[in-house]
Amino acid sequence: MPSYPDDHYAAEWQHCLQATPAAALAQVQHLAQEHQQALARHFYDQMLQDSVAAPLLDHEQVQRRLNASMQVWIAGVFQAAPGSDLLPLVAQQKRIGDVHARINIPMHVVLRGARALKDRMYALLQPAAEPGAEGLISRVMDLTMEIMGQAYAQSHDQHSQAKEAYRHFALAQNVSTERERRRANLLDWENQLMFAHAVGSDTAQLPQLGQSEFGLWFRHKGAHVFQGTPECTTILATIEAIDQQHLPAILRVDASAADKLALLHTLRDNARRIAFLLDSLFEQSGAIETGRDVLTRLLNRKFLPVVLDKEVHYARRGGHSFAVLSIDLDHFKAVNDSYGHEAGDLVLQQVATVLSQHSRGGDYLFRQGGEEFILLLVDCSAEMAQRTAERMRAQLAGELFNLPHGQTLHMTISVGVALFNGHPDYQTLLRRADAALYQAKHLGRNRVEMARD
Repeated sequence: MPSYPDDHYAAEWQHCLQATPAAALAQVQHLAQEHQQALARHFYDQMLQDSVAAPLLDHEQVQRRLNASMQVWIAGVFQAAPGSDLLPLVAQQKRIGDVHARINIPMHVVLRGARALKDRMYALLQPAAEPGAEGLISRVMDLTMEIMGQAYAQSHDQHSQAKEAYRHFALAQNVSTERERRRANLLDWENQLMFAHAVGSDTAQLPQLGQSEFGLWFRHKGAHVFQGTPECTTILATIEAIDQQHLPAILRVDASAADKLALLHTLRDNARRIAFLLDSLFEQSGAIETGRDVLTRLLNRKFLPVVLDKEVHYARRGGHSFAVLSIDLDHFKAVNDSYGHEAGDLVLQQVATVLSQHSRGGDYLFRQGGEEFILLLVDCSAEMAQRTAERMRAQLAGELFNLPHGQTLHMTISVGVALFNGHPDYQTLLRRADAALYQAKHLGRNRVEMARD
């Protein structure tokens, strides 16, 4: 997408400042500095009344940080003086536009907030507005919105392209192999259910389809790949009906033996229906592009934003939680230095295999780059995330890594764990996981650290 360079916007901003009378410039600067807190509060109050913006801003951290950052922004954009370096201000507007795109705040909502802020500043100028003061406010607000809008459009387009590419690659394996694996998962759940019922398990112990290996995979991966198809919608509805209606009905106190038998037949029919629809979906997916890291065959990091964005929306919509594990091999540089890059590549491949074996079908494992990995654990609690990280750390610490020429060595990992806390910007989750990883490294490596809010 064609766009204006930063120096173009800086020149426009500079021209705007130089064309404004000194008295008007001083009045606007004083107004923004003196009323920044009230203006930020007004902006935020207006946004909370908007039915589109309010759900995105109802998180406590967002409220606290947005109010403070809005005050800084209001004072900053109106304190610029003629002849000053405006490139940092232009870069700031681009970063803000990128954040808006990342957390899916529609641009029209941003513009609505800017209009409310502009009107409030006009009102504060009265009745003694200097000539040119309102014009300065209008031009600065319009220019900042244009810069944000450009960054927003570019980020949104890139994300949309990655999202579409992800839909094509998400299975990223041989179609027939993947289909058989998921059919086997479905059959495993059915067998577990029949066994649990046969031995008289209570309702709480009956295996839910949505939480099974098949259910986790379909809800977090398959449903995204096949979204929009009637088969996908039907499978999701059938999973929900099984877990919310049929399973509880099996062990109702007043259910007769005939009723229970009929329900078991219904469950088996529904499972077969899901298998049939799944076959149909796989047959429709003709062209599945690979999106794997060449060395480890893990997911490519370029799709990490797409997956995180999807999981954030899924978690916020349904009240679920998930975790990000930031994983780093300890002293990996020494392996390359001592044994060569071929040995380092073998270690990375073996680490990827172990991590894959200890994650579920619905989880996502990425190679972040170098010796760094990202594991996204879906539908999990803080305790489960920590247990998983500890299990992987212990498994790798006990692993014997094979190198070329018959050599072997031991490796360890450090892990930072961050549980999704409701914040709509997934970058805050990644930063928390990275901070926890840094803490694990700082405290001696070969350990797991949980992120603090």
